[in-house]
Amino acid sequence: MGELTGKSALVTGGSRGIGRAVALRLAAAGALVAVHYGGNQDAAEETVARIGAAGGRAFAVRARFGESGALDRLFEGLTAGLEAHGAEGLDILVNNAGIMSGSSIGQVTEEEFAALLAVNVSTPFFVTKRSLPLLNDGGRIINMGSTASRFAVSTQIAYSVSKAALEAMAPSLANELGRRGITVNTVAPGAVRTDLTAGHTAIPEIVAGLESITALGRLGEPEDVADVVGFLAGPRGRWVTGQTVDVSGGTYLGPIVPA
Repeated sequence: MGELTGKSALVTGGSRGIGRAVALRLAAAGALVAVHYGGNQDAAEETVARIGAAGGRAFAVRARFGESGALDRLFEGLTAGLEAHGAEGLDILVNNAGIMSGSSIGQVTEEEFAALLAVNVSTPFFVTKRSLPLLNDGGRIINMGSTASRFAVSTQIAYSVSKAALEAMAPSLANELGRRGITVNTVAPGAVRTDLTAGHTAIPEIVAGLESITALGRLGEPEDVADVVGFLAGPRGRWVTGQTVDVSGGTYLGPIVPA
């Protein structure tokens, strides 16, 4: 049996990219996984099918974050799916869903900024709030941050602000929920190859530039991030809480001097 056998998990934005890798990782460890998606039903169904083909259990839940009533739809689908699979409550919440921005401060609009805060900050905040009555003692909350919150990238300023706000949630929540044995952490990836970043990672010059400032000398893969989430979600991550874990392969650590 896997270390998460008998546990249940919700992965928001779990149909593609890092979210899919996280869903596959948790399911491989034995968890029942609710794969949330916003609009790409085919991708969600493919993720669920891949989990099933590997002997795991999963179901899809649709809710388009940012729309009125999205949280109601999410939790209606989640509770129905958990009950249908005989799960008692929720054990692992991974707030992975998010949107990006490529605008500098001179370009970003109020509408774009509001959308970033709505999806990247308000949604995980209130998904967490709504999850707490379902979350079993000893549970795990893992938020998907970004190294963008600490690096100066002019075209990501609004996105960086939203991720910094998300990362600020973990210490306070960890302190509040610790007596229930619930850990709360943030995972902060750097540049990762996904279908959403393909426009940049398909350009050799961009890839070479990113690799040149990364200690481990390559871009991240979704599985690199998912393995860290899997550790934090499992029993071996029980003594880590209130932290932001950099999962960037050592990006921007300083000048790289060949040995």
